[in-house]
Amino acid sequence: MKLKITLSLFISILIIGCKMNNSNKDNQVETNPKISSVLYMGGDIVTMDGNSLEMAEAIVTQDDEIVFVGALAGAEKEFPNSKKHNLKGNTLMPGFVEPHVHPSLAATMLPNEIIAPYDWVLPTGTKKGVSGHDAYIDAITKSITENAKDGEMYFIWGYHQLWHGELSRDMINTITKDKPVGIIHRSFHEIYLNDAAIELLGITENDFKGNSQVEWDKGHFYEGGWLALVPKMAPIMLEPTRYMEGLGMMTQLIQQNGITTVAEPGFPSADFDGEIALLKKEMAKEPPYDVYLIPSGTQLFGMKGGNEEAMAFMETLSDTYNTDNIHFLPKQVKLFSDGAIYSQLMQMKDDYTDGHHGEWMTPLDLFQEQISMYWDNDYKIHVHSNGDKGIQQVLDFLELDQKRNARKNHRFTLHHMGYYTDDMAQEIKELGVEASVNPYYLWALADKYSENGLGKERGENLVRINSLVKRDIPVSFHSDFSMAPMEPLTIAWTAINRVTSEKNSFSQDQKIPVFEAMKAITIDAARTLNLEKQIGSIAEGKRANLVILNESPFSVDPMEIKNIKVLATIFEGGFNIVKSNNLKGGK
Repeated sequence: MKLKITLSLFISILIIGCKMNNSNKDNQVETNPKISSVLYMGGDIVTMDGNSLEMAEAIVTQDDEIVFVGALAGAEKEFPNSKKHNLKGNTLMPGFVEPHVHPSLAATMLPNEIIAPYDWVLPTGTKKGVSGHDAYIDAITKSITENAKDGEMYFIWGYHQLWHGELSRDMINTITKDKPVGIIHRSFHEIYLNDAAIELLGITENDFKGNSQVEWDKGHFYEGGWLALVPKMAPIMLEPTRYMEGLGMMTQLIQQNGITTVAEPGFPSADFDGEIALLKKEMAKEPPYDVYLIPSGTQLFGMKGGNEEAMAFMETLSDTYNTDNIHFLPKQVKLFSDGAIYSQLMQMKDDYTDGHHGEWMTPLDLFQEQISMYWDNDYKIHVHSNGDKGIQQVLDFLELDQKRNARKNHRFTLHHMGYYTDDMAQEIKELGVEASVNPYYLWALADKYSENGLGKERGENLVRINSLVKRDIPVSFHSDFSMAPMEPLTIAWTAINRVTSEKNSFSQDQKIPVFEAMKAITIDAARTLNLEKQIGSIAEGKRANLVILNESPFSVDPMEIKNIKVLATIFEGGFNIVKSNNLKGGK
């Protein structure tokens, strides 16, 4: 679309494009050149700039900056030559901020096979959900038979024992002994390999000697075993053609869901040089979003030979690797506490009803050493933590450091936070800790976990967000893609309604207001990254990163929020029209 197209024609194309829902061609985003000065008016303009719902009659963007927020008459007087964009009753909000996704995960998952408990609707079509052991074995058998090749690793993502039953190396060998197969757990913290895969990777049992999170006979690598295996799989996982295909699909999901900023806490996953090179290749296409990276203290500890060495390397990242749209966040680090909630390996104070135990992702002595070192060096620390015991251990270590070396406004942030109590929320408040949570756990897991592993009380009270919100603890939402669909409105919908996949309404006292949920995908998500002064709300001086919705989250029935359509994003002043936006992955 060229600049000579009139604004009214642009609006017509926008509306027509958003009604086209029936072909793969329509699952595209049309990017348009920047207009230097644009005045937006004629719809709900939700600023998210303040402690309560605030609306503006008009805003003006100049190149990549918001330069006016206020009354229409004032905008027309101050900027008489601006191009007018009539929203025609649609809603303008800050572009959504996704503070916790993993491009390497997306690049591995999206172009490979997906057989998971629920449907995943992707740009290439719908991957149907499968439940039941026999149905799962039939599905992976069909997939392997039709698609796997000799001498080439074949990944299938989405296995979960509570939906699919037991799995082992021998069971995969029964399907194929000759074709290398890796079945990745729904959590992306575990994998099962058959004999051919083990042979292809060239690994031996001795390579994992002393690693208690490897079950060699079962071909099962989980948590610390998974982290030890991933670098050995890196050459396969980072195969450029398929990896770039996956990153391209990720870009489509980001654009179609109104996201203008993403961040990965925990870079790299397996291979620093390989991952940064391929990410730069994708971002060289100038898609309409920014990527922010937070280094993984856990992976870099192993890669660089120690904590001090890892931190020294982190100090060089911004100057060495930043580009116009890839930014390492300075003085921030990601660490890991307990295991994945999807594996039921998070550490629980009262353990599990079936007698099994959770796991630590980092040995506790090393974990404490890492927290203390980064704390003393004034880092903003992000910690993956899921169970109440895992979270409590983080708080206990933090309390010791705070007593020893008090810091203000440290913004220490817990990520995920699958289960914790109201009393723990008070301790989180007192320690000045912030939260980036995944509300989707409730939708996806509460029904099963109430019956298996956690019991009714804990299972129905996953992710107690209101316990945090009512204490004014800053809370952001994330997908941790692919732990949830990369859909901020769907994530917010879950927190607002607390309805599960089986349509049960659990722990309704933990529902939060729409305004708090919208904060969690805009301004508070920006705060999680220390970027709230640049993005996350509509205010003068901030970046012109915006999203246009066909309805306002504040005017529709809360149960309809996940069905609101993203019509377009504006990234640094440039229009990006979403032709079709019916992606509701994971439903």
